[in-house]
Amino acid sequence: MEERKGSVKRIGRGPPAGSESNQQGEEDSDGITFTRSQDHFEKYSQLIDWELEDEMKAVEERLKRWSRERLVENGVTLFDLFGRNDGWLFGERVVKMYTNGESLPHHRFRHGDIVTLSRKTPLKEKPIEGTVLSRSRKFIRIVVNEQPPKIRDGTWRLDRGANRVAHDRMAMALESLFMDENSTVLKELLYGQVRDMEESASRPANLGGIQKRLMAQSEQISGLNKSQSEAFAKAMRCRLSLIQGPPGTGKTHTSVRILAAWSKNGAGPILAVADSNVAVDNLLEGLLEVGVRAIRLGQPVKVRESLRDATMAARMEEHHLREDVDTLIQLNEDAMRRLPSLKGKEKGLAHRDINRGWKEVRRIENQMRDDILQTAQVVCATCVGSGDLLLESRRFPLVLLDESTQATEPASLIPLTKGARHVVLVGDHQQLPPTVISRRAEDEGLRQSLFERLTHLGAPSTMLRTQYRMHPVIREWPSERFYGGELEDGLDLKERPAPAGFLWPDWDAPVAFVPVDGVEGTSPDGASKQNMDEAGLAVRIVDMLLSAGDIKPHDIGMVTPYSGQVRLLNDMFDSAGGLEENDRYHGLEIKTIDGYQGREKEVIVLSTVRANDAGEIGFLRDQRRLNVAITRAKRGLIVIGNARTLRNDSNWESWCDWASERGLEAYHVLHM
Repeated sequence: MEERKGSVKRIGRGPPAGSESNQQGEEDSDGITFTRSQDHFEKYSQLIDWELEDEMKAVEERLKRWSRERLVENGVTLFDLFGRNDGWLFGERVVKMYTNGESLPHHRFRHGDIVTLSRKTPLKEKPIEGTVLSRSRKFIRIVVNEQPPKIRDGTWRLDRGANRVAHDRMAMALESLFMDENSTVLKELLYGQVRDMEESASRPANLGGIQKRLMAQSEQISGLNKSQSEAFAKAMRCRLSLIQGPPGTGKTHTSVRILAAWSKNGAGPILAVADSNVAVDNLLEGLLEVGVRAIRLGQPVKVRESLRDATMAARMEEHHLREDVDTLIQLNEDAMRRLPSLKGKEKGLAHRDINRGWKEVRRIENQMRDDILQTAQVVCATCVGSGDLLLESRRFPLVLLDESTQATEPASLIPLTKGARHVVLVGDHQQLPPTVISRRAEDEGLRQSLFERLTHLGAPSTMLRTQYRMHPVIREWPSERFYGGELEDGLDLKERPAPAGFLWPDWDAPVAFVPVDGVEGTSPDGASKQNMDEAGLAVRIVDMLLSAGDIKPHDIGMVTPYSGQVRLLNDMFDSAGGLEENDRYHGLEIKTIDGYQGREKEVIVLSTVRANDAGEIGFLRDQRRLNVAITRAKRGLIVIGNARTLRNDSNWESWCDWASERGLEAYHVLHM
């Protein structure tokens, strides 16, 4: 008997909804090709200036105008915190901020966030900058740039900060591409100034004898599926190639195999980057597992704990010259303690010796860093992190940029302008684009990644086609709608049994649309949306899923497009049983869709929130957000939403039609 399927109308494989590839300009008529290098430089310099201005303005506006209540409600400030020193992380001071025996209010501070510590008003003081190391119900640990004075006296406030470093490094990369002939030999390709992009990008790079070894390696492929092998071969042969990796198709696995093959053939030094610290850590973990000597740049606080031994700071602690440095530092500190008791010539000579001592410390530390980089086969960093002064004079002919569709073009240029000759970009422009704060910068094209622009220019691209994450029925609609029906399954159905606690409309197709009328509202902060009816139903559905015992809270991802709904869901699950250690729902992750890109869970419960007579669905209309939301699940997908409102968008209408034709609507859940 033929399996019943809903029909799915495919959409074009061109620019996704919201793409900025049709911007108009005098010399730059399509936002894709730049016939004059100056146009590219001026356009993107303006965009990153706007991005910084608007980010700083937003922070300043918040600090100036928002009431204490609004700051707390939005989770961007914590007041009346006590502080104490809490040890060191590779030579950097760690402080613990807490309230007196009480739990902290709900907040949005996460590992790796840039924050500021001040007494009362950051705008009127010189705040201390830091980075969140970890958090629990009762405290936050922060790695600070300088020791807070009298940390145990009085109370502190903690605010989210802005990041100027990223802007400055992007500006330098844009200038380098425009002005410096040696920044990269791929300049004409990046500007789109070649007659035949595919032919030009497919040429071998000028890497001497290494290139011959890479060409030979392109024929020796094992352990990869057909499309991964095709992408691998291009990554060995072509000086510029793109790998499009739809959800669950093994982008990182393929990237690690490419980097390992480059390393094996002596093609060093290699630079492996990604936009986020999480994505860089995934690359690093894969490289270490296959025995590649990889070093991780960046603050240890931003690196996954299990990988911190591979950071530059950790390797310096182990270096054979470490003892010499520690001895010099000790001698200098002893000399500084003696200074107040010295006079005249003796004091002058002591100052001279101390200065020489610190210079010697810096010289030895630089030698240690050079030694460590010299022995590394692959240097791993974020795009912005690759602009570190440590790499200023180093050249990287081979660069791989993973998750490149999440990086803005100026961020992608930071690693590429370090002498790139042979480049692989990995990403998927059908998933979420870069995060851009400035609306005007977004409108003028900053949200279009370099990967996406090169795709439209015709750069050689391979799509990975075999997915290993989703139950085939979960895969069915996004494959048809966004990937031309080309995705195939590389897993056995037995590996993805439907979770037993939920009453699925079709047990062989673990997808359910729970149509709920609901009422959307504005969240208490006035800046987001929430839906109490959907939140209450979400708690009941999670209880059902947990009831059979085959699913634990950490197997479930509770996802929604709106931060207001995230806060409401956190409150409701807290009240219903708690989310902390030993609580009923401990391990359940409640995040926005944007916070779930690159992630996966056994079951995803999606609360769509929007329910109104006007048929407005806001940024839920972005097809890339829909694609990410429904492709995180391995064994089961449950969507809660108002069908009448959702059907005002063509993509959501298509999904609702597919679910209806497939018999996957779950009205019965409303009455259980």
